[in-house]
Amino acid sequence: MEIHVLASGSTGNAIFLQFENTKLLVDAGISARRIKQGLSAIGTAVEDLDGILLTHEHRDHVAGLTTLTRKYHLPVYARAAAWEAMPVEVVEECCCTLDCGLDIGDVKVEAFNISHDAADPVGFNFFHRHYKCSVATDLGFATGTVKKALSCSDAMVLESNHDLDMLKTGSYPWFLKQRIMSNRGHLSNVDAGWLLARLDRKQHTDVLLAHLSRENNRPELAASTVKTILQEQGLEEEKDFSLYLTYPDRTASYTHRDRRKKENGLF
Repeated sequence: MEIHVLASGSTGNAIFLQFENTKLLVDAGISARRIKQGLSAIGTAVEDLDGILLTHEHRDHVAGLTTLTRKYHLPVYARAAAWEAMPVEVVEECCCTLDCGLDIGDVKVEAFNISHDAADPVGFNFFHRHYKCSVATDLGFATGTVKKALSCSDAMVLESNHDLDMLKTGSYPWFLKQRIMSNRGHLSNVDAGWLLARLDRKQHTDVLLAHLSRENNRPELAASTVKTILQEQGLEEEKDFSLYLTYPDRTASYTHRDRRKKENGLF
């Protein structure tokens, strides 16, 4: 199992997942050209994708869809309400309605509801053989549904959007700060740490911290905040968890079989 976060943040999001012969893209919030270049750099062609799964319809998650569907005619799966609210044009025959889940290739995909200010936002679980991978970003609050969905994941991409103090004292207008801090906004570093600490888990969980704010967060702060909470709750780094960082402007790559970050360091 491989995870390549091609981009993560408010400027655009795209996550490539490979499970042996099945290749999936979660969100397409950067240009089709960047997606093609990012995939090419890791030895994959856009044409080889088995499908695109959308968490929700916000532009930073769908900006590349028009070109991807016109040029490559890839199937795109999203909730019905997300299609109704879609801000970009998508080739009609590429539009597939997502319910609770589906099978793509040899992967079972499970969609679960999350709390965000979108039409019908979801996170995803991916099951392949005995591995479980989860993706949960853009969630203002970890509901019971989210906690249950993320339990016992081998690896996950989890939002760690902002440091609360940086957000409160930063330059954003108050209405935007309120949106981010709300239960339909984004998960803070502290919230991400406590969510992880309270999950049922396997022996070890690898966590890619995602959707970090450039304005209201710092990569090292996100990692240290989450790590401190986990350690204070009796969890040991390397033994119980490993943390990885993702970025808005370059690919962060991870392979499950050896739990190593291929680039940019391991915390």
